[in-house]
Amino acid sequence: MNVVVCVKQTPDSAAKISVENGKVTWDAGLVLNPWDEYAVEEAIRLKEKHGGKATALCLGPDSAKEALKTCVAMGCDEAVLISDPALEGSDALATAYVLAQAIHKVGSVDVALFGKQAIDGDTGLTPMAVARRLGWAPLTYTVQIAEIDAGAGTIKVQRLLEQGKQVVTARLPAVIGTVKEINEPRYPSFMGIRKAAKVNIAVWKAADLGVDLGQVGAAGSATRWPGIYPPPAREGAVELFDGTPEEIAARLADRLIAEKVI
Repeated sequence: MNVVVCVKQTPDSAAKISVENGKVTWDAGLVLNPWDEYAVEEAIRLKEKHGGKATALCLGPDSAKEALKTCVAMGCDEAVLISDPALEGSDALATAYVLAQAIHKVGSVDVALFGKQAIDGDTGLTPMAVARRLGWAPLTYTVQIAEIDAGAGTIKVQRLLEQGKQVVTARLPAVIGTVKEINEPRYPSFMGIRKAAKVNIAVWKAADLGVDLGQVGAAGSATRWPGIYPPPAREGAVELFDGTPEEIAARLADRLIAEKVI
């Protein structure tokens, strides 16, 4: 089985984000997108169960190699970075186009795995958009891959919806979007870390993928960012009431009425 897992490098979830002069900065390093860890783990489990290989794909700058090394340390066999100045500023629509082209280049892919969303953009659009580009079944919010029949070319998954769980059968190849309930990501092993330190990460340019430059970067994006600014700081005050429980309750009720809260 040939499995591809698409990942992203994002700021650490514990980072303090700030905006100055329309530019976003943070006080911590970049890491593998936390939601993607579940997709990477599932890719490795599929490889271990069905054989084949797991390849990690990432669109980003040269620094994104560190996120790919994390994937290899966890157990992925290969890693590919898609990096080109022409791709800078790509939104989810343009990113999906590039990733679909990259999956075509990998060739003979059975399953393409994604995390639920990236913690920086939080759109969750990319898995669906890639599936549309490829013409594959989009199995998003997957909580369990119940069965894969390689002979019949089918896959059965369980999806986690607000109303409950849904069992879906689809043809392979397919795009799978994972949620955190699907597994528990493993820690990189010592041998995995050593392998990641020596891994040769291929770098693909836009020309290698045959992309139309009019459909990528800021020019090929549907989203526009006319300005970036921080939300206004929250203001508040705390007032403590003394007295018996009855006195405190009465004063609190009077204050809420005066403030027109009730």
